[in-house]
Amino acid sequence: MSLGQIERILILAKTYPSPSSQYVETSCVAGIEENGSMRRLFPVPFRLIEDSRQFKKWQWIEARVDKATKDHRPESYKIFVDTINCGETVDTKNSWAERLGWLEKLPTFFCFDTIDAARFTDKVSLALLRPKRLVGLDILKARNADWTDDEREKLLREQMQGNLFSEEDERKQVRRLNKVPFDFYYRYMCDTTEGEKEYRHKIVDWEACALFWNCHRDYGSKWEAPFRAKLEEQLGSKELMFLMGNQHRFQDQWLIVSIIYPPRQQPKSVLQKSFEF
Repeated sequence: MSLGQIERILILAKTYPSPSSQYVETSCVAGIEENGSMRRLFPVPFRLIEDSRQFKKWQWIEARVDKATKDHRPESYKIFVDTINCGETVDTKNSWAERLGWLEKLPTFFCFDTIDAARFTDKVSLALLRPKRLVGLDILKARNADWTDDEREKLLREQMQGNLFSEEDERKQVRRLNKVPFDFYYRYMCDTTEGEKEYRHKIVDWEACALFWNCHRDYGSKWEAPFRAKLEEQLGSKELMFLMGNQHRFQDQWLIVSIIYPPRQQPKSVLQKSFEF
């Protein structure tokens, strides 16, 4: 049995569980290994994904990982949870300079169609998409407002794969994990060889779901306006990027697993001119 290897990984994506959808796996944690290779990590207990617990987006972790045997996507690795050590966080200083340096190492595309084409040619299953512009945000009621018994059992089975915590502890964790009663989709434009084209993909980023719960807590039934203000207006004014990930069982189905929003960068010609006297 392989014991894998110790790797240092910068976390770029943490998704909210959604076991009810036929296209959505339970959860996804993804990042970039310090040598530049993409990593999809599992199983990661919810207690290590929540905003206030353990590691977060843009934080380095060190852990033992091993190439997944049942998931043949090249980026998919099993992580040995009990070996995780959390390191420093990459900050946003100098207009995201260090973060942008790491983003430049990712497989990057400017049109979704080319990402899906790369799935066939290069087996790409995690990629950075830089859309031309954001069109809008669709909010739809989820099929079920709460977890079904089957969903709870599926969540529990996924959690227990790690064999780190007791079943009793995991059942408590699943009970505390609230289901988001809505599905969120970004509509966005990309340039294609035939001209502009609109696309629509589901957002499963944990940050977006946490934002929903924060807005619901602070504004009650009027949560939608501040939620849209953040995801549509505020993030739409940034240099918005999506980390796209496809699914193990349905690899033609893609999701926005992480929303990345550096400030808009000035063109180099403008920057150079500003330093001329």
